[in-house]
Amino acid sequence: MKRHFLEIAYLGTNFSGWQMQPNKVTVQSTIAEKLSTIYNEPITCLGCGRTDSGVHASQFFLHFETDKNVPVNFLYRMNKMLSQDIVIHRIFECDKHARFDATYRSYDYFIHFKKSPFLEPHSFFFPYSPLDYEKMYKAFDMLNNYIKFKPFEKSKSDSKTSICRIYKTQISINEAKHQMKIHIAANRFLRGMVRRIVGALIMVGKDKITLEEFKTVMDHQGTFSINIAAPAQGLFLTEVRYENFCGI
Repeated sequence: MKRHFLEIAYLGTNFSGWQMQPNKVTVQSTIAEKLSTIYNEPITCLGCGRTDSGVHASQFFLHFETDKNVPVNFLYRMNKMLSQDIVIHRIFECDKHARFDATYRSYDYFIHFKKSPFLEPHSFFFPYSPLDYEKMYKAFDMLNNYIKFKPFEKSKSDSKTSICRIYKTQISINEAKHQMKIHIAANRFLRGMVRRIVGALIMVGKDKITLEEFKTVMDHQGTFSINIAAPAQGLFLTEVRYENFCGI
């Protein structure tokens, strides 16, 4: 069996996340259906992660296996069958596992403070500014001191461990455009983790959660007094890396 990787991107607005679910349209089920049509056999694909409903990906990898060679004009045919919400950038052979061999993942979360019909589908409109950016910087930077992130894990998660290795945390402010970008990179993320981190940071910026509470909750792996997840539309999976990757 040959293992093929696809590098794709998608707008998650019209999908119930990546993961295949009964009676729901997901990115995984949509791509598997088109692959099965092109190869004329049942194809199952496995992704580098599981984005939630409404979450986007500007870079995402998946793999599938088949004995057959890549059909002629594969990219053209796949992209023609798929809606504008998904694009297939390339296909290549690789023996790695799309999910378990990924060593680096990064997410960007976009927030805008001035109403805009053009940003709304891809960014979270938060009109309740101003925020205390300095406190948000300090809280976000604080996460680099920890390896366990149970306070940000989605309830009823099936993760066996809450350990994650954080590689980078950064907040970028564009005051002229009234926009903010929150960037975080790690080896792995818990389910719902990024959106809950963003939610906590916003509460810190609004003085609803103090820096002392933030540190105490992280030290004891407890629960925040206000525990919210930022809306899905502002979140993008932006980069995935593998060691000695044959796709480079």
